[in-house]
Amino acid sequence: MRYPDLAVILIYLIGITWFGARFRRSQKNLRDYFLGGRKAPWWAISLSIVSAETSTLTIIGTPALSYAGNLGFLQVVFGYLLARIVISALFLPHYFRGEMFTAYELIDRRFGRRLRKLTAATFLLIRSLAEGVRVFAISIVISVVLGTGEVASIIVIVCLTLIYTFEGGMTAVIWTDVVQMFLYVFGAGLSFFVILRHIPGGWDHVLGTAAALGKLRVFDFGLEFTPQFFSRTYTFWAGLIGGCFLTTASHGTEQLMVQRLLAARSQRESRGALLASWLVIFIQFTLFLLIGIILYVFYSESGVAAPQPADRIYPQFIWRYLPPGLAGLVVAAILAAAMSNLSAALNALASTTIMDFYKPMAAQRGARPEDFYLRLARWATLGWGGVLVGIGVLARRWGSVLEAGLSIASVVYGALLGVFLLGVLTRRVGEFAAICGMLAGLATMACVKLYTSVAWTWYVLIGTTATFATGYVISLLRGEGAHD
Repeated sequence: MRYPDLAVILIYLIGITWFGARFRRSQKNLRDYFLGGRKAPWWAISLSIVSAETSTLTIIGTPALSYAGNLGFLQVVFGYLLARIVISALFLPHYFRGEMFTAYELIDRRFGRRLRKLTAATFLLIRSLAEGVRVFAISIVISVVLGTGEVASIIVIVCLTLIYTFEGGMTAVIWTDVVQMFLYVFGAGLSFFVILRHIPGGWDHVLGTAAALGKLRVFDFGLEFTPQFFSRTYTFWAGLIGGCFLTTASHGTEQLMVQRLLAARSQRESRGALLASWLVIFIQFTLFLLIGIILYVFYSESGVAAPQPADRIYPQFIWRYLPPGLAGLVVAAILAAAMSNLSAALNALASTTIMDFYKPMAAQRGARPEDFYLRLARWATLGWGGVLVGIGVLARRWGSVLEAGLSIASVVYGALLGVFLLGVLTRRVGEFAAICGMLAGLATMACVKLYTSVAWTWYVLIGTTATFATGYVISLLRGEGAHD
């Protein structure tokens, strides 16, 4: 153990927990707890979107991808931009018609309460599983630093994040996200230059070596329609189309991101926050992919055995080779990304639980005071923390953390996005047809996942198509008319 590094990490953990918990005083009702009172400026929401989109999966998983391959993952990021344009045009106008707390209130307005509960339950499943993988990713970093077991590491980080999320709600989530994003971007930039100092010849040598090995390749425009085409994860078409559908689903239909969009002061500010976040995301992914390439050159030429599995390459290099104090700062930056994403997930899971399930049922038994629901929201946050600890423990055997997290979500996202598109693009499809479409989409993706070699980048497109087509055809067979 290196005490200067541990001191830096400890100061960060205590400081960010204290900072987030201070927002408890501003939490008067559910609007404050779940939407931050709709007072946050657009730029803070934009940075919060980036923090929620990044997570530890990005920081330790992205360098591992370029270490083993090239810069092809950036093709998916271009799809992220197209998705943001689609969301701004299709979904935001609907979300800002009246005040909504969750994305699934839109489904209730369009189809009915049964489908609202089904889509909300789908989100709870997606987010709890995917976040469980991210919690495990956090434990990799902590176990490298402290030498603790992965289970103990999971419990520590979840408990610390729970403190300020429990107390400060969405306001704490947004403003801690802003602080944490600046910290982990600074940490990544710092580690980039420190790693370069360990390579004779510096950046020019890295570029020459990587170019000769094809590791700087970004685009793969191959367009042969064969089974092998759809099994290749990182091509331009899989990235642009698959990335677009994936992000349209995650940012346009999943409460984790929609909650931030709903927290904006207006539709215009929400759109600006969403579009501005892409530029930061692009810079981030480029930086982490380049770090992976630099690490490849270092390990291939230094004779030092690379850590296994590949997800340990970046955090272990930091801890072993960065000077005391700097290593602690970069590790604190990685934990910052982890905690920002985890706090957002906890608040989103709690908001869906209360607003889409409990409150509609409780309203049938009579009105309850606002402070009752606020207390319940905090306890729901605590309950989901326990669930994520359990899933994080199970996720230790699920393979590459980045691709595991993305593929888990992608299996279910298609059905979710398909239902939302049925709602905003059609008027004839009713609730029964939409439910059938969603179930068909989930069944289709279960078969694709279990029995084919199709890459995860195509999952959302396939699931969306199956859901939309099935729902629309059933509405035609039932003779449903335009939905009023």
